[in-house]
Amino acid sequence: MDKKELLQQIRILAAENLITKEELTKAYDEALRKNTDIAVTKKLGITEILYCIGGAIVGLGITILIWQNWATLSVATKIIATLGSGIAAYIIGVLFGRYEKLVSVGQAFYLISALATPIGLYVVFDNAGFDVRSYGMQSLISGILFGVYLLSLVIFRKNIFTIFSIIFGTWLFFAFTSFLIGDKPYFDESKFFEYRILLTGLVYILLGYSFSKNEEHSLAGSLYGFGIFGFLGAALALGGWEPNQNVFWELIYPGLVLGVIFLSVYLKSKAFLTFGSMYLMVYILKITTEYFTDSLGWPLALVLAGLALIAIGYFSFYLNKKYISSKNV
Repeated sequence: MDKKELLQQIRILAAENLITKEELTKAYDEALRKNTDIAVTKKLGITEILYCIGGAIVGLGITILIWQNWATLSVATKIIATLGSGIAAYIIGVLFGRYEKLVSVGQAFYLISALATPIGLYVVFDNAGFDVRSYGMQSLISGILFGVYLLSLVIFRKNIFTIFSIIFGTWLFFAFTSFLIGDKPYFDESKFFEYRILLTGLVYILLGYSFSKNEEHSLAGSLYGFGIFGFLGAALALGGWEPNQNVFWELIYPGLVLGVIFLSVYLKSKAFLTFGSMYLMVYILKITTEYFTDSLGWPLALVLAGLALIAIGYFSFYLNKKYISSKNV
């Protein structure tokens, strides 16, 4: 259908009240946003990478400056050099973001802000007499940062604020849950940490799936990767090691891994396939070492494990080639 036929079809639908102006405008805006995101993703090259590296180096420089001169700098100088730098970098990022040619430069300043502002808040609260190493203060600082960048995301609708919101939201989750638990003796700290990693990984996966269906689809692959890595890693750790294995997690783990591998086909996700296959190999080696070395002998157990790994490798290659290669997420 050419342009004239399409416009004529739209006129007919409008005359019959089957389509509204608002629906047309919304569809046009969504298509424009997707095209813009694709263009920005494709243009990501050495220049943008250098901007990010430069921003990270600036943040590192501010940190080293404060650390080297901590004893000699006044309180006001410390706050200006850290929190002041973070706020100034954020404002510059907003100003640059208004111009299409300077958007990438603006994101570098947003990165500087995200690195300098937490240090600035630590300096402010430390000089105010608070224990900044406590989980309560970490919860407050991460909560402030999470709120700022989440609000920025709502206002400016930029992917970089989504990334910062996820990072500081994750920090807030770990800090606040640690604050709630405190030093209660009936909590196993290592297990509690593993369960939080498990939950965080699951949330990342769900966020990745949600983002894959809207204009933030470029973040889906990274969220899938971090989510699967954390989720399966935590589940494997919860299974325990000889002689303190957890039978429940050891029994359900193969189902979790195989579920991830088959989901990779449905989601067209290389991250699911890669980490699912990797953790299945690790699980086979773990089970072989724990249960079969004595009954079968170490050499035979190694042979069987090696054959199983070869089979998994071929299966992963087959799935990737047949179902996933056309869409790498």
